Amino acid sequence: MAKIKLTKSELKSQRDSLKQFSRYLPTLQLKKIQLQVEMRKCQQKIEENDRKQEELRNSLSPWVSLFSENNAVEHISSLVKADEILTDSQNIAGVEVPVFKSVRFTVEEYDLFTEAMWIDSAVDTVKKLFSLKAEQLIIRRQYELIGYELRVTTQRVNLFEKVKIPECRENIRIIQIYMGDQQTAAVGRSKIAKRKMQEDAA
Repeated sequence: MAKIKLTKSELKSQRDSLKQFSRYLPTLQLKKIQLQVEMRKCQQKIEENDRKQEELRNSLSPWVSLFSENNAVEHISSLVKADEILTDSQNIAGVEVPVFKSVRFTVEEYDLFTEAMWIDSAVDTVKKLFSLKAEQLIIRRQYELIGYELRVTTQRVNLFEKVKIPECRENIRIIQIYMGDQQTAAVGRSKIAKRKMQEDAA
């Protein structure tokens, strides 16, 4: 604890600081709760995205044998190209985070007469799977950014609750005791001086 001046101006300064910390703390606590809620939402979105990816992969299982023929996987991959992941931004509890919108794809033209019957479905499924993976990356980025802000906010809450507010209260108590002692001593000195003057006058 830094050394404090035992003066009226320091007492006022400490009271002002206490008032400021006490007023700011509930805002920080509310932000911490909001960030915790958003972290849980992100976690749920990640789990939901994982479930959708799993379902999509399971829906591909009847085609797996077809994919293994004639380098079908490589062929479909060469037809579908992800050009750009489109995102927006949103302010969540004071944190600017990216929000997934869509993926812009380029699909090479192919001849429906020469391609397998399931090629359209396969291309569509690959696009959906890639979109889900891209969305997952964005949600994880949200989770990281919100998590960082939550750590910073928690540190500030702890600083105010456990250090700054108790420190101000203790400083106020010390200054008040000192000033009380000074006032008592002054009254004592005044009485002694008065008595001495009375004795001198007699």
